[in-house]
Amino acid sequence: MMPPAKSSEQDHAESTRSLPISEALPVYAMGNVEKSFGVRRAEAQIKQYNKKYQKVLIFLAIFVMAYVFRLDAAVRKTFQTYATNSYKAHSLVSTVSTVRSVAAVCALIIYGRCCDIFGRMEILCVSLLLYAVGSVIESQAYTVTRFAAGAILYQIGLTGIQICTLVITADFSNLNWRTFCVFIDAMPLIINTWISGNVVSSIGEENWSWGIGMWAIIMPVAGLPLVLMLVHMRYLAVRNGDLHEELQRPRMNSKQFWLDLWNILLWQLDAVGVLGAALVIGLFLTPFTLAGGEDRQWRTAKVIVPLVLSGLLLPLVVLWESKYATHPILTRKIVKHRSVIPALVIGFWSSVAWELEGEYLYTVLVVAFHQSVKAATRIASLFSFSAALGGVFLGLVIVVVRKMKLIMFAGIGISFIAYGLMYRYRTGEAYVGGMIAGQVLLGIGSAGYTHQVRVSLQSYVNHEYLANVTALYSAMTSLGSAVGSSIAGAIWTQVLPGQIAKKMQNSQMAALAYQAPLKFITKHAWGSEARIQLVESYDYVQRIFLIIALCFCVPILALMFLIEDPKLKSVTSLELEEKYEK
Repeated sequence: MMPPAKSSEQDHAESTRSLPISEALPVYAMGNVEKSFGVRRAEAQIKQYNKKYQKVLIFLAIFVMAYVFRLDAAVRKTFQTYATNSYKAHSLVSTVSTVRSVAAVCALIIYGRCCDIFGRMEILCVSLLLYAVGSVIESQAYTVTRFAAGAILYQIGLTGIQICTLVITADFSNLNWRTFCVFIDAMPLIINTWISGNVVSSIGEENWSWGIGMWAIIMPVAGLPLVLMLVHMRYLAVRNGDLHEELQRPRMNSKQFWLDLWNILLWQLDAVGVLGAALVIGLFLTPFTLAGGEDRQWRTAKVIVPLVLSGLLLPLVVLWESKYATHPILTRKIVKHRSVIPALVIGFWSSVAWELEGEYLYTVLVVAFHQSVKAATRIASLFSFSAALGGVFLGLVIVVVRKMKLIMFAGIGISFIAYGLMYRYRTGEAYVGGMIAGQVLLGIGSAGYTHQVRVSLQSYVNHEYLANVTALYSAMTSLGSAVGSSIAGAIWTQVLPGQIAKKMQNSQMAALAYQAPLKFITKHAWGSEARIQLVESYDYVQRIFLIIALCFCVPILALMFLIEDPKLKSVTSLELEEKYEK
């Protein structure tokens, strides 16, 4: 007797079980008709939570996560200042920020592709783990080098959490609601602005180690509800038959496992291009924050060697991306649309301007505006508060009008006014009101165009490419933050020491004022001659910061004329793949 013929389903199941990784997980490429493994799995899971109350639960879980990491970010920036101050390396605040931003750029590009290759839930769990480990290392660091190492791991984890929440938000929201839903991630800032100062004060700046380390416990707990809902969606998809066997992760062929895993890392994730770009950026930007305000430092190996290596690596990275990378960071499929490059550049320039103005804002508020720890923390958070509040309101407006371009132009116009105000009222206890007004207006202005640019980018692609363009935009903003931090650090380290020495005429006192300003002001009260001289030095540097920030707003305004203004329909994304193929 002949054995019974196998059904086509059985044939497919057996062939799938023996597939190597490279075939089991569809190749990530902009031109592929077949959707990626993670995208197909996400679509199958989304179907399980299609009721309104279920979507509300998803966004509520995102809000809880965002509340925790936003509060952490607000207090951690303050504790980072005290940590570097305790190492007598206050000027390295910008160095730590630059290194974190470079790590974020690299991680974002990888995360965007991993979300489509492996799935949203897997990346979220890995990110939570890295967030916790990095926080522990930071909290136990006793040198600035170890602190920076922990900050890198923390930033990679935080970046993964943020990109996962953005992608999941896009998965569950229509375009006309997208801006409002994106601001759910920012809504906690409305509350945290007023309590972050209390948190810092209650913990105490001398206890910065616990102020950072406690989030290693709090954040994973806050992420648990969203992880459990993603697990529940997957269970329902399997039970209901929406997640078919071809969408499950198949059993790999053991002989080809490591080879195919290597192919995924090298080619699909473009590890060479991503790491090469990160090295070029890091080697170029970091030396500007390390020179320490002395001309002779520019002749030392720690400054010259990284700059030379950066120049040598750049053409090699460009050659790899243009000739050899099968899935380059910027593909022609992405850049073909005329609005994509302007949108990415806007994200870059806006972050440069914000980081430049805000990098040393807390120190300036305490030292040059004579504000308490609580007041300085709150004022430094006003930008985020007004951005969140304004964004929620504008998001509801966009739901109705379904257009964004006029709002974007209004946003950049308000930003010009904000920087002008902060330039006029840049130091002095009597002028703190001007600084507060500038921070509020700057937040409202950013709410008018930053997230709208992201949503316009998402509207140009279908669901297959959603995570990729979302990650690219976030990578450009992180790169902008790195450049802004580096410029701020270069100005702070190269200009401020000379100004302080010129004003004080006392090398020992000037050195302490530069290296540990928060300690210096405890010995020199507000109104004393030494304090006035330090404030005048800060005023000079603030003037430079704000002039450059104003200049960066000009290209943003020009690029906005190149952004299209699509009508935001009640769909997840606009199907424009056919347009790209023509």
